[in-house]
Amino acid sequence: MTLAPPRVAVPSRSTGSRFVFPILAVGGVFQAILQTVMVPLLPSMPALTGASITAASWLITTTLLVGAVVTPIFGRLADMYGKKRMLIASFALMTVGSLVCATTSDITLLIGARALQGAGAAVIPIGISILRDELPPHRVNRAVATMSSTLGLGTALGLPFAASIAEYANWHTVFWVTSGLGLALIAATALFIRESPVRTGGRFDGVGAVGLTAALVSLLVPVTQGSTWGWTSPAVLSMVAVSVLLFGIWGFQQLHTRNSLVDLRTSARRAVLIPHAVAMFVGFAFYGNALITTQLLQAPADGSAGYGLTIFQAALCQLPLSLSMIVFSQVGASISERRSPKLTVLVGALALVAGYGIHAVPDKPLWLVVTALGVAATGTALVYSTLPLLLLPAVPQTQMAAANGVNVLLRSVGTTMCSAVVATILAATAATTAGFTLAYLVCAVLAVTVFVVSLALPGGGVRRETAVVSVE
Repeated sequence: MTLAPPRVAVPSRSTGSRFVFPILAVGGVFQAILQTVMVPLLPSMPALTGASITAASWLITTTLLVGAVVTPIFGRLADMYGKKRMLIASFALMTVGSLVCATTSDITLLIGARALQGAGAAVIPIGISILRDELPPHRVNRAVATMSSTLGLGTALGLPFAASIAEYANWHTVFWVTSGLGLALIAATALFIRESPVRTGGRFDGVGAVGLTAALVSLLVPVTQGSTWGWTSPAVLSMVAVSVLLFGIWGFQQLHTRNSLVDLRTSARRAVLIPHAVAMFVGFAFYGNALITTQLLQAPADGSAGYGLTIFQAALCQLPLSLSMIVFSQVGASISERRSPKLTVLVGALALVAGYGIHAVPDKPLWLVVTALGVAATGTALVYSTLPLLLLPAVPQTQMAAANGVNVLLRSVGTTMCSAVVATILAATAATTAGFTLAYLVCAVLAVTVFVVSLALPGGGVRRETAVVSVE
């Protein structure tokens, strides 16, 4: 990627800078809640909308798919045309999607609205880039660590939030609440977050954006629908083959484009490539903690694998997940500053392995399920909070939003694959004890993979930023 000549500047901090981190952190939690909020509602959606189970499943699939596609594109646009501008665009799309969901029960409109909400996936990478630009150097690392972990925190909060409303009120209320939050975030961003002076030159790579979109859709649609269509069906096999071809063409185009959407040469460096690989594997490992356990807790207790809890009771059992994400994101930042980010990721991976080891114990008491949730969430918090810290010294500041966009994209790919694999396992085993155990063990294998891959991470400490680079 060729950039315009840089000019180094140290911008003054605005008086509104103290509001930047709270606004961005709430925004990160908001988008993660919207990704997860449909999970506890999904079993009831066919009855509530008159749609088939297959059609209703697109209420989750569409959000994940659009999020994966939009994240690197919005990240690149933010680097080029303004981070505040693209952040407001993301909040606006999520808010419009929430308003539509709040006012209709038509499945087609709901799927379209959920697609708009998928644009929120860009909030975290853009927010991380804004934090690097706007906060004093001594605050950047901890703020970035917390911002990154809001993805896990929001996922944990989304389940009890939606479950409590679904149990005691009309399901549309969920989206009236998120609509109000979205409007508040738009106003707060407009008032208190200034436009970053850090820009990259060049023109937007529209061809690359279309190519990446086509390749991701060709990959993620068969992944999410494989359990329904059949993993060896012609539709799945042909779409996967097309995705491989499209990724090859897209990669060639990116390497030979002056202003590429993704700088593949930078991404191929070990300091960037390994964090990206870890992001995909930990995305898979993390999602199983909430996804599998939610179904296990709600499964009938009469002779089957489950505990027979209501939606709300099952959601309450996952509060340790939320608490762990809050506390250990800061612990992760502290370990990274005092020792090294590599150590933080390795410890986090081991905690994930331990959590899934406990999960895999069959017929365990409920308190042990809750313990396993907390242990695995601790590992997730440590890894998630550290990934952007690894990218800070490895990526030019003018490419930060795009690089974090790719990192979040790969997390989303891992999450999507986890959802598909877990659905296949539980469907094939009729959600028996053996099926749940197998699903947990698969996630444990991915957690081990996170540990092994993380051994290749650079071992240096966290660099504190001392200047801001403006490229005009």
